[in-house]
Amino acid sequence: MDKSKNEIFRITSFLLAAVFIHAGCQLIEQKNVTPPQQQESNESGTGQTSSTINQINKMRLTTPSFENNGTMPRDFTCDGRGVNPPLKISEVPAGTKSLALIVDDPDASSGDWVHWLLWNISPGNTDIIEDSIPLGATQGTTSYGKPGWGSPCPPNGTHRYFFKIYALDTEISLNSKAKKSDLLEAMNGHILERTELVGLYKR
Repeated sequence: MDKSKNEIFRITSFLLAAVFIHAGCQLIEQKNVTPPQQQESNESGTGQTSSTINQINKMRLTTPSFENNGTMPRDFTCDGRGVNPPLKISEVPAGTKSLALIVDDPDASSGDWVHWLLWNISPGNTDIIEDSIPLGATQGTTSYGKPGWGSPCPPNGTHRYFFKIYALDTEISLNSKAKKSDLLEAMNGHILERTELVGLYKR
């Protein structure tokens, strides 16, 4: 009888230990799992996860000069007048204090060529006229080493030019010496919505 009781005791102890070990492993796994919102990639490049950006993105960026993913006219490139295209921003979200624009080329040999930086665009001024900047807005230093529109001039193949507009809940305190990295850092945590327009060009 004693031997039988001892055997039952050992089996019970073994089963309880297995249960506790399993529960402990599950707890450790749960602690090591990153919440979904922290796993989301930051495609805007601001360090701000997409979960902090308005998920219902209604804002739009268009131009009468070309369709999204369409060919940019020569006028806006180094083969033409080299001026900025006209842009139309619509459905700006409520609470927007300013708008910022980044135009870059990820197909450049350097991996990222910045053609235009523009910030502190008034949310009430949703039209950027051809060959001009909105009143009160500031232009940053591009990959050409100076502020202003840098006209596309791809050395080979078709390049994509991303026009990215950001609705911000603040104004940006930067001067014209600021570069793309400075603007991205300043926008971090302040993006309400973003949208983009893509133009193509091949010489």
